Amino acid sequence: MRPPDPRTVRSRDTALVSARELLIEQGLSGLTHGAVAARSGISRATLYRLWPEAPDLVRATVVQHITLSRPPRTGELRADLRAALSATHAMLHEPAVEQGMRVIVERAGVDPGFAAVKDALYRTGTEPVREILTAAVTEGDLPPDLDVDLALDQLHGPLFFRRLIANRPFDLEYTWSVVDDFLRANPKPALQ
Repeated sequence: MRPPDPRTVRSRDTALVSARELLIEQGLSGLTHGAVAARSGISRATLYRLWPEAPDLVRATVVQHITLSRPPRTGELRADLRAALSATHAMLHEPAVEQGMRVIVERAGVDPGFAAVKDALYRTGTEPVREILTAAVTEGDLPPDLDVDLALDQLHGPLFFRRLIANRPFDLEYTWSVVDDFLRANPKPALQ
């Protein structure tokens, strides 16, 4: 398999930087091929070749935004969960990203392209916590029979519900209380 053309990689990276800036500044409505072309200096033809449909560009931009927001892991369960969910807190309170998530969820029900975006964002957004939980089970810091999918719901669900459904802001103390409640409900197994 041939390595990617360095010019294509540079164009993609430059375009995604501009797309991320537009997402933060203007929200999802400002994230268009034309706006990215104007901001980045990359031709519309190149952008359409890289991301043929608007949902493709949205997915690449938001996935990159989530990836760049990931905190490094420390190996300490509570600290890592707090850091990962603090990044989620920050994203949910960044107006452009929050609004983008609302639009993606709304359009996912009627547009297969946005349904794919929503699924990709779920996988990318929950991956750090999934990795933390899986490692903690392996290392004996969480019960061996922990349902990781349910645990993801228990940790992320309250944050998304409070911000996107109830339309209420929350602080880091709330975020950390979700982590602490989860850890109390799933204590480290006693040594046998």
